[in-house]
Order: sequence, then structure tokens, then C-alpha cells
Amino acid sequence: MRRGTIARVPPPRTPWADNTGMAFTTSSPSPASISAAALHWPNRFHTLGPAFFTELPARPLPEPYWVARNDALARELGLDPAWLASDEALAVFAGNAPWPGSGPSVATVYSGHQFGVWAGQLGDGRALLLGEAETAAGPMEFQLKGSGPTPYSRMGDGRAVLRSSIREYLASEALHALGIPTTRALCLTGSNSPVRREEIETAAVVTRVAPSFIRFGHFEHFSHHGLHAELRQLADFVIAHHYPACAQAERPYAALLGEVAERTARLLAQWQAAGFCHGVMNTDNMSILGLTIDYGPYQFLDGFDPRHICNHSDSQGRYAYHQQPNVALWNLYALGQALMPLIEDSDAALAALERYRAVFPGALRRAMGAKLGLPDLSEDQEQRVLNPLLQLMAHERTDYPIFWRRLGDGLPGTDGHAQVVDLFVDWQAFEDWSRSHAELLAGHDLDATRTAMRRVNPKFVLRNHLAEEAIEAARGGDFAPVQTLLTVLQTPYDDHPGQDRLAGFPPDWASSILISCSS
Repeated sequence: MRRGTIARVPPPRTPWADNTGMAFTTSSPSPASISAAALHWPNRFHTLGPAFFTELPARPLPEPYWVARNDALARELGLDPAWLASDEALAVFAGNAPWPGSGPSVATVYSGHQFGVWAGQLGDGRALLLGEAETAAGPMEFQLKGSGPTPYSRMGDGRAVLRSSIREYLASEALHALGIPTTRALCLTGSNSPVRREEIETAAVVTRVAPSFIRFGHFEHFSHHGLHAELRQLADFVIAHHYPACAQAERPYAALLGEVAERTARLLAQWQAAGFCHGVMNTDNMSILGLTIDYGPYQFLDGFDPRHICNHSDSQGRYAYHQQPNVALWNLYALGQALMPLIEDSDAALAALERYRAVFPGALRRAMGAKLGLPDLSEDQEQRVLNPLLQLMAHERTDYPIFWRRLGDGLPGTDGHAQVVDLFVDWQAFEDWSRSHAELLAGHDLDATRTAMRRVNPKFVLRNHLAEEAIEAARGGDFAPVQTLLTVLQTPYDDHPGQDRLAGFPPDWASSILISCSS
């Protein structure tokens, strides 16, 4: 048995890298909504004790107003949408009053690696956990983001601005509608209170919901500081409440690492298939439940560029789109290293981490195969059909979401095929590829195939320019575009007559949008 550090192994390859995930599911809406005051708040994370958090109230948001409310999520949670629209709810979600019965709010402590470098202690610098409530969707934690400074703010003001809050509010719901595991957004409040960033902006608070906000960085914090009793307490807590089957394993902590590795592999496969770039995959931005968390400089691809860097702050391209699967594995190794005082056996840790490398390629192949109308795409077909297509798209910077939507509507021999061909300058190269695709589809029911492709290739995605337009309208006091965009993104596979502009090509100015870590 070998103990100590974990030896690193080569990362998995994505099909196109060298050539140019537990879902947050909800139960059916409760037939009778419950009032906010009737919620039961077990607040299990609070039972871990003061080593894990600092108890403090939110800083009130001056003269708050509603920017947006997610009534669909409220109904899924069993909350009364009428209460969500009330002045009492506005005060709660602006951080101006406690949620009845929720108990004390807390900011949690964690550490982490940022851009591959150990950053030391971090923590909830502008977020407060209001508590965990029993909802119609199961136990859910509610968190305010932008609620003022905490002991972990590192000289920051603890505020969020309207711009970044709208981006998170829309993105988390957009990914959820695409079936990608993510935290959720219940509502968004704003204030004309000034906040200094690169320029003076206005403040906002977004209310986030998830089964847990525990990150890789929570484990790194206690391991790095030699607090092994607390590390074990945290791991036991996560196993008991989120991975109970691991408790029966011969090596529970290695089993936990393996489960997290699998969930992360599936999450990354879904990101890559959707063309989603996270932008800042630091270990403190990695969820222990395999959820997408912390939306900052994210972007959905416009033109397909495997090496696209969406984060203006990422000067080295560490978090470029094609690097994301490899970075996720790097982060899992950091988590594995943090768990070594509990796992003790490096062979067991390596075996657990190998589950990422085992799961990711197949999960990605299935996701991309479904986009092609070939959910059972084999490894050989991947090499012969998928990879040449991605290489062609990368060469021409083909619009990623529009191509996939048109492909389903324009299979060879259908009226829409010409619209797919029009996306390529080298139309002959695409037609050559299309014949190979058609051969694999031979014998399929094309109507059923088209329907299936429409279910996995959305018409609407949250492009940067759409978010920017909604933000500019909101800055002028018009919040209707935020709600319109949310409504479309919540059912992205539907046609939404009258909203075709939101599914169109990006304008020329979209390429000049710069998104950084401050976003």
C-alpha cells in the first residue's frame, strides 16, 4: 500500500482538442403551495459548528426593488408565487429582513487553487447561506449573493452588481432547462446604491438555490491547514446527506472521491456538448455535487472555436473551451489530494480518480451522438463522422447553436438541407460529410430522428449579446427583456413564435464584448 501524495496521470483527450454530469432535478410542483412561514428549516450545515462558518446578518440593500422573480422555480419548490411577489419577500431577498424561521445566516470558509495556483483562504466573500429548508423538491439551501462583506471578503465590498447578477440569474436557469446540473436562481433584487467596479454600477442581490453549496475548496481548506478532524467531519457530513451509499463501501472516502469524479465527468460532457464555457474553473468554483456553480465570465460559443477563451482575465488560456475537461480532472486531483489524510492509500485514490477518465469519453460521445441523431454513436463512428465535422466547423468558425438546430431540421433529402449547407463556405466539404452522416442514418425513421434531435439541439441559448441587451435595458429601468429572455430560455427547444431574433446570428458588435472575473 502506498501512502502520501497522488501521482498525476495524463488527462483525457477531447475529440477536437488537437485539431485546430447529479442533475438538480425537481419533483412535480406541489398541488398546494406553502407559505414561507410554514417552511421547516433543518439547517444541517449549521450543525457542523463554527469552524466551518461565521454567523452574521446581511447588510441591508438601500431602497430595494424587484428586477426578476422565477415563479416557475417557486412552484417547483412549493413556495407560493404570491408570497414571492410580496414586500416581505422583497425584504428577505434584499437582505433587509430575516426569512421567518430560517435561523441565523452564515458565510462559509473555504480555500482553493485559482488559475492553478494555491490562493489560500477564500470563503463566501459576498454570499450568505440563509439556511436549508424542506421544500417540495427536497432539502434545498438558499443563499444570497451580493449581500455585503463577510470575514472572507478579502478587502472587497461584498456586493454584486446588476450586470453580473442578471448574467447569473439567466445562465443558471438556461443551463437547468438544457438539462445541465446547476445551482438555480429564485429571484433578483436591485438597488440604486452605487458600487465601484471598473466604473460605478448599481447593486443587486441574486437568491441562489441548490441541495448544497459545498465546494472542492471546502475540503482543501481543512486539509491544507492540517485540520483533519474537521476534514473528516465534513466528508462524513457530505456522505451522510448526499452520497449515503458511500458509507457502505470498504473505503468510504475513496468511494466519495469516485462518485464526485463521475458526476464531474458527466457535467463536463454536457458542458462541451452544449458549447458552454465556464471561464473560471478554480477549485473553489467546483461543486461537490457536480453542479455548475459561480457564473462569472461564462459564454455559450457563437462560432465554433475549440480554443476559445471567454474570460478576458485568463491571459494564459487555462480555461479555454477545449481545456475544460482536462482542468476538471486537475481539480479532481486537488480534491483527491485534500482527501488523502482520510483515504490514506494513493492507489485507492488513483482508482477513484480513474472513474473520471473512464466516464467522460463515453458521456461526451453519447451527448454528441444524440446531437447528430445517432445516440448509439460508436468510437469508430466518432472518428469517421463526428471528428471530421468538428474539424470542419472549427476551420470555418461555424455558428455552433445554429448549425446543430438546422442540422436536425435539414437532414439530407429534406427541404431544410439547403439552410445547413449555407452555413459553410466550403459547401462541397460539408456535402461530402453529409453523405457519410446520411449513410449512418439509413434505415432510421427520419421524422422520429428529427424530433429527437430537436429535443437535444436548442433553438435558444444565452448568447453574450442577448445578456448584454437585457442588462442595458435593466440599467435603464426596463426589466421586461430580462423576463422575456428567461421565459424563452426556460423552454429552449420550443419555437416561440415572434422571438426568432433571439435565435439569430450574433451581431458584429458581439465579438467585442469582454467578460472578466469581475463579471
